[in-house]
Amino acid sequence: MDQITTLQADILRTLAHPRRLEILHVLAEGPCEVGRLADRLGISQPNASQHLAVLRGSGLVEAGREGREVRYRLVDPDVMVACGIMRGVLERRLRDLARLSAASAMPMDAAVPSIPPL
Repeated sequence: MDQITTLQADILRTLAHPRRLEILHVLAEGPCEVGRLADRLGISQPNASQHLAVLRGSGLVEAGREGREVRYRLVDPDVMVACGIMRGVLERRLRDLARLSAASAMPMDAAVPSIPPL
């Protein structure tokens, strides 16, 4: 296994938590302090800090001091491009599953076109 595959797996494990994805979406709008981030997501500041530490450890976000505040930002905005592509894949899959579910719920005579009399 090559090093890139291993690194990709590490990043995907980091992204596997819904709260961390929410954090990335907020940070995609611009740098943010942990307190404001926690308020926006409706979570505690310690919980936000824990998730940010994981995201920092994986190199997805970085912290920068501005006066007394520490602001977090995305290291590479292309992470959101990758997340957007995956979101598109999942939305198409859900639509396909919904279409299949609707088709299987149709009465049999509605699913088979009627043949006009001769």
